[in-house]
Amino acid sequence: MFWNKKINKQIDAYQSDLMDKHYAEVENMYKKMRGWRHDYRNHIQMLLTLMRDGEYDKVTAYLENLGEDLNTVDTVMKTGNIMADAIINSKISLAAANDIPVDATASIPVKLQISDIDLCVIIGNLLDNAIEASLALPKGERMIRIYIEMKKNKLYMSFTNLTAGKKLQKENGIFRSTKSSGAHGFGLLRVDGIVKKYGGYLSRNSEDGAYTTEILLPQG
Repeated sequence: MFWNKKINKQIDAYQSDLMDKHYAEVENMYKKMRGWRHDYRNHIQMLLTLMRDGEYDKVTAYLENLGEDLNTVDTVMKTGNIMADAIINSKISLAAANDIPVDATASIPVKLQISDIDLCVIIGNLLDNAIEASLALPKGERMIRIYIEMKKNKLYMSFTNLTAGKKLQKENGIFRSTKSSGAHGFGLLRVDGIVKKYGGYLSRNSEDGAYTTEILLPQG
């Protein structure tokens, strides 16, 4: 009983830290977007001035720089769910900063029964784990795949990351954590608990070269 209370307390603390981290990432992304929109009028005025002066080469260079800047704040994923968009885009941005390509396909056109917080915990945990695992690979060999869609009245989510070619080992039926802090283990326990709460299905599969988590959550 004491051990269970201790574990639950650690998981609660981990969840609180995780949510603070996710919200900070999302807030930072939207601050960048608001900043770019704030500067929009100034950019237009600068371009008009350059064009009036016939500085067309400078116009081209200015637009190219704007394009690169906009790529850092553009909303890549539009699923139809605001929370999913926020957390997925923040993680895609984090992955890009670490030279990890992300192949993402996601569509959530209906209102979900799962709470925004629980959805954030699932997506955030699994993508954080995928990003960390990808960092063990050389640049050029990293890849994360995200697939989310509605299958009739169920929300289906699949997260895959490439691995170093070795199957992960299980301990007591759970894939062994690569984190010495145990945070990875708490994240998996939190995801497991949420899936169980909604009467869903979860599958983890480690094959040579890839690790995949699939989740199916009833929504009606």
